[in-house]
Amino acid sequence: MKHAIKSVVLGLSLLLMNGSIAYAKDFNTGLVAYQKKDYATALNEWRPLAAQGDADAQSALGEMYYLGKGVPKDYKQAAKWYRLAAEQGNADAQFNLATLYGNGTGVIKDDVYSHMWFNIAAISGDADALENRDLAAKSMTAADISKAQDLARACMRKNFKGC
Repeated sequence: MKHAIKSVVLGLSLLLMNGSIAYAKDFNTGLVAYQKKDYATALNEWRPLAAQGDADAQSALGEMYYLGKGVPKDYKQAAKWYRLAAEQGNADAQFNLATLYGNGTGVIKDDVYSHMWFNIAAISGDADALENRDLAAKSMTAADISKAQDLARACMRKNFKGC
C-alpha cells in the first residue's frame, strides 16, 4: 500500500470553483500561503472555514496536522479533520483517512475500514484509490473484503455520516 498522504496542493485549486467568492478568497489566500510555506497564514485562513464545516479547509487542516506544518505533528488531529471532510464527500480526505486506517496512524489499524474508505474515495473520484484498495485487499480475507464492501455501501447510503 502506498503510505504517503496525498499533497494538499493537488487538486485543491480546482475546488475553489465550488464556493462563494468570499470562500474562494479565504481558501485561496490559505492555499497560496501554504504553497509559500507561510503556514501561520494558511492556518489562520483555513481554521475558521474548517470550524464552519468547510470540507476543503478541514482536509487541508488534516494535512497540516499530519505533516506538522504550522502546527505540532498530531495524527489524531489529522484523523479528526480528515474524518470531518470525508463525511462531507471530500475524496482527498477519504483517501487520506483510508491511509491512516491502513497504517494505524492516529487511529487503530483496521484494514476493513481502510478498504472501505479507499472504495468510497474511488467512487468520489480519487484516481489512486482503487489501486490502494486492491493493495489493502491482498492482506485481507474474503470475509473481510465482503464486510468492507458492505460497510462502503451502507456508508454511501448514509451520505458518509457515521461511518
